Amino acid sequence: MRDRLKCVGLLAALLVVVMGCGSGEDEQGGESNSSKAARQGEGFSATEPRDNEDPPFARWDVVEGLRAGQEAPVHRADGGGRVWLDSALSLEDPVPGAPVVAGTAGRWTFGFEAGELGIAEGGLILFRVSPYWRWSQPWCLPSGAEAGTVVDPMALAMQPGLTEVTWDAEGLEFEIYAVKQGVVMRVGGRAMQAGEQVQVVYGAGGAGAKADDFAERGAPFWFAVDGDGDGFPHLLPEPARTDVIAGPPAQLVALVTSCLSPGEPGRLTVAVLDSVGSVVRSFEGRARLVDSHPSLGLPDELVFTPEDEGSLTIELRPQDEGVFRLIVEGPEGLSALSNPLVVLEGLEGILWADFHGHSQISDGTGTPADYYAYARDVAALDVVALTDHDHWGERKLDTDPETWELIRDTVREFHDPGRFVALLGYEWTSWIHGHRHVLGFDEELSLNVLSSMDPAYETPRQLWDALEGQPALTFAHHSAGGPIATNWTYRPDPILEPVTEIVSVHGVSEALDAEHAIYSPRPGNFVRDVLDEGMRFGFIGSGDSHDGHPGLPQLSNPSGIGGLAAILTEDATREGVLTAMRQRRVYATSGARIVLRCSLDGHRMGSTLSADEAKGELALLVYGTAPVRAVDLIRSGEVVETVLPEGELAFDFAMSWDLTDLQPGEYVYVRVLQVDGEQVWSSPFYVE
Repeated sequence: MRDRLKCVGLLAALLVVVMGCGSGEDEQGGESNSSKAARQGEGFSATEPRDNEDPPFARWDVVEGLRAGQEAPVHRADGGGRVWLDSALSLEDPVPGAPVVAGTAGRWTFGFEAGELGIAEGGLILFRVSPYWRWSQPWCLPSGAEAGTVVDPMALAMQPGLTEVTWDAEGLEFEIYAVKQGVVMRVGGRAMQAGEQVQVVYGAGGAGAKADDFAERGAPFWFAVDGDGDGFPHLLPEPARTDVIAGPPAQLVALVTSCLSPGEPGRLTVAVLDSVGSVVRSFEGRARLVDSHPSLGLPDELVFTPEDEGSLTIELRPQDEGVFRLIVEGPEGLSALSNPLVVLEGLEGILWADFHGHSQISDGTGTPADYYAYARDVAALDVVALTDHDHWGERKLDTDPETWELIRDTVREFHDPGRFVALLGYEWTSWIHGHRHVLGFDEELSLNVLSSMDPAYETPRQLWDALEGQPALTFAHHSAGGPIATNWTYRPDPILEPVTEIVSVHGVSEALDAEHAIYSPRPGNFVRDVLDEGMRFGFIGSGDSHDGHPGLPQLSNPSGIGGLAAILTEDATREGVLTAMRQRRVYATSGARIVLRCSLDGHRMGSTLSADEAKGELALLVYGTAPVRAVDLIRSGEVVETVLPEGELAFDFAMSWDLTDLQPGEYVYVRVLQVDGEQVWSSPFYVE
């Protein structure tokens, strides 16, 4: 017997359950002298919120939903069974075995088999596609439809995402519940016995179902089972998986080492991407360098083979001083202008970093291995961290030690000191006090997940106390708005949180007057506001990418905003990066690799100067990726001057200011804007 499912509603709470949509003391029990001195010297206040004070931006609705999921009972039959992908068919190229291209239509057929304890009558089987990046919403036949029911043929032909379920077991009946990005099958008639199967076809109609917008190896289709019928399903141990490949070549990127001395080796990376930034792994062809300066030692032509998987990295070794920008031309009129390469004797290097992003494990795209590979081989980053959520999305790291170990093993595999610094991290996803990502810098990768849902680590102070003495950092992000703003009444520990993320795909949290300010802004909660209250940070950007493109998320963001951290060091080791971060030797960009040099009386950005040292000469030098259109000087909470370049706009800009009246307690920094919308911020200088 083959029956067709009926459509009915389902409580939204079901999805909440499924996805969740050092101590600071020395040996004598007191605060360590080093921590106490650092906190007193860096604007730290020991004042913390009282326990009975309501955090200003807490999302209690989300918190209660997550807590309900944590407290949901687990029956032995929950999460039982297995699922597999029978077939994947591209409707664009309906040849068996042809891969489905990102953003195009396909049809996927799955088999599900009940586990050894079966599924009780009233139990559930949940099928969900990824809720991220616009897979088609699954839908089904109207309520009451049975086998042979006539359905509007136009709906079947034109509406993507039709999901059909069939089965052969006698006596079984099913109802289907429509939920966001999924369908639920309620077992009826009798219990579903061990070994009995159903078939699920996603994209069964003429329009198929649209795949993920981004290329992804091993894209998961999630199945969950409520085995005892109490309404609480749990994920199967493994999802069904499929591959989604990139679209046709639509853009080139050319990324070069930013700063070198003559004779010092550097790298040029050229990658072929589709329209949303996914690397076209199947690309074969040639690209040529236009008028490359002979002193760089580069070939005239680059040849891509299938083994290159869409990106090439070659060494260069400039012999002459100067500023170089490379033009690369590829097939079908594609071209790219590289970021500037500044060659100068004794010039300090820059490591480019993205400390914040997500994979398919939580609420992003792609595997951890592909995340790190893209960072290294396509985005040409020097430092990167994957920061999937502690308790949000599909896999929750705080209850999934095997997945945390998988991430740890991936970091270990990609880490290459001197060439590529891979960091272990996660996002402390507090819907009470704001989100922070947590990174470890030790070679043993000893960092563990301290969950924001654990009462032992649910406040920032508890988190910092647990991390004290470890080679670790925390970073507040989208702090001025977004999904939840930061509760700044907990003043960050200057040892564990010396820098803050002011820009990402969510927007800019630097100040309300910034271009592309964060969505849902909270006036008075921007980073500049808390600097006015005495906090001291270096500035970084990071992507918060969910598209599998660390270092380049701006390519798929309609606003063109991403985020990068520039680290002023040549020590490409975990220890070297940690040291530079704690000394605030950093600056932030919205994604472009702009070279910025800024000093106050010879001190590098991020420095704290005494009033006697602060003579007031602020010098700025910019090598842009597009012409500079404006430079803002920010002093102690105010934009005190906006400089508009005179004459024809240029990529390079130099400026100095006389700030001889700087007083203790003041801070100063610069913000540079380009004609293409990209921005760069120096870290502030502080006067004490």
